[in-house]
Amino acid sequence: MDIILSVVGGLLVGIIAGYFIIRTFLTKNQKNKVDEMNKKADLVIQEARLSAKRIIDEAETKADKINSQSESKNESIKQKKIQEAKEKFANLKSNYDDYRAKKKIELKEREVEVVNKEKDISRSKKELEERTEGLEALEQEVQVIRENLDKQMKVIAKKREELDQSNEVFIKKLESIAKLSESEAKDQLLEAVKAKSENEAMALVKKRLEEAKSTANKEAKKLVIQCIQRMAAEYTIENTVTVFNLDSDDIKGQIIGREGRNIRALEAATGAEIIVDDTPEAIVISSFDPIRREICRLSLKKLVADGRIHPARIEEVVTKTKQQLEEQIKEIGERTVIDLDIHGLDPAMVRMVGRMRFRSSYGQNLLKHSIETANLCALMAAEIGLPKKMVKLAKRAGLLHDIGKVAEEQTELSHALVGMQMSERYKEHSYVNNAIGAHHDEIEMNNILSPIVQACDAISGARPGARREILESYLKRINELEDLAMAYDGVQKAYALQAGRELRVIVESEKVTDDYADDLSFMISEKIQEEMQYPGQIKVTVIREKRAVAVAK
Repeated sequence: MDIILSVVGGLLVGIIAGYFIIRTFLTKNQKNKVDEMNKKADLVIQEARLSAKRIIDEAETKADKINSQSESKNESIKQKKIQEAKEKFANLKSNYDDYRAKKKIELKEREVEVVNKEKDISRSKKELEERTEGLEALEQEVQVIRENLDKQMKVIAKKREELDQSNEVFIKKLESIAKLSESEAKDQLLEAVKAKSENEAMALVKKRLEEAKSTANKEAKKLVIQCIQRMAAEYTIENTVTVFNLDSDDIKGQIIGREGRNIRALEAATGAEIIVDDTPEAIVISSFDPIRREICRLSLKKLVADGRIHPARIEEVVTKTKQQLEEQIKEIGERTVIDLDIHGLDPAMVRMVGRMRFRSSYGQNLLKHSIETANLCALMAAEIGLPKKMVKLAKRAGLLHDIGKVAEEQTELSHALVGMQMSERYKEHSYVNNAIGAHHDEIEMNNILSPIVQACDAISGARPGARREILESYLKRINELEDLAMAYDGVQKAYALQAGRELRVIVESEKVTDDYADDLSFMISEKIQEEMQYPGQIKVTVIREKRAVAVAK
């Protein structure tokens, strides 16, 4: 623009200067031509003005064109930067999803490993308990045998005196015949009687020990079976995710909010992760803390029903839901202790009992497991003849044995020791404290309630259906069961049925006889007992079919 103005100004100055030169020239030479030259000058000025205006218009048009080109170039650069940012965000999200999936797989593998270790520990504890009970019964039986032996020894001593008195004459005759002295003959006779008595006593002790072992095992099994049969328990499964159903997929947009602000506010307020994917009319709430998951579910339910979903409203609803859930927890704890007829429990412990409702252990609901253990403890204490007061303490210890799993403070101690500390803090009975702390053998047992609680805890956790079995370990066990049967010669096919509780083995009739089929079923069952780990029992059925085929021509 400055250049154009300079050019126009130069033209104007030149025209004016020419005008004065021409006028001076005409004045000096021909005055009569002044008017004609003035007209020409006017025409020249008018043409100059038109030319200047045309140049100015062209310059403005060119400037507008340059401005529009610069704006379009800036817009293309902006769109390019936005596209690059979107691609970078997509890459970051993909990396995060891959990392998260990897962590979930690692967590699942750790859960499988922990479940297997728990099963090994439970089985070892059960075997140890059976051996301990058998040894206690054997000790009692040995004590009885010793008392009988003492009585028999007294009888033998008495008989020995009678024998000495009645056989004096015989000894004298024996002396004369064998030419032995009285003391030598007496020593030989006593040695013979002593050897015979010792042999009879050892045979009697061995017989009593075998009878005691057989009786102890039968009585222990009978006691456990009676307690289990008198206890009705349900199958329970808990997960780490909750599926929240929606009436329409349009609500997903409201839950996410503009640029995800609603879902971020809800996750920050509840501490749970909300997964919104392509699943029709459903979103997933994920958290390892069941209480957080329940708060998130109830809050979402209220927000969806109300229709007003924004960060401020979310915080308000979550706060109210937490208060309501806290009241519900207290009510659950109070109802539980009333149903179990447990009195004098501190309100803080009652609240912890209510928190068990929202906690699970290997798929088994913690509150239901604790109630089941409490009832089993009371039944077992009554079966072995403990006083009524001890039966009530056994039920109390069974309910509180896993109270450390719902402790709110963070500590490196195990749940048994944490539960014992909580029980001591709220002044529970010393027997109850020891039973809580010793139910995983982390401290020494000092009363009869501790082994009862430990045994009932193992019974409740190990019964079929109590705890969820990981799918991978279940499939692995089924395949191992079938492969074990297929390893024998003559086996044609093997099928694991009824969730691995029955194994049907089909054999070739040419290689396996009827007698060998009986032996084969026994050998397979023995090998399963030695090499495999499984709940309950497995029935082995060997099927041998002989087909006679003839062709008529």
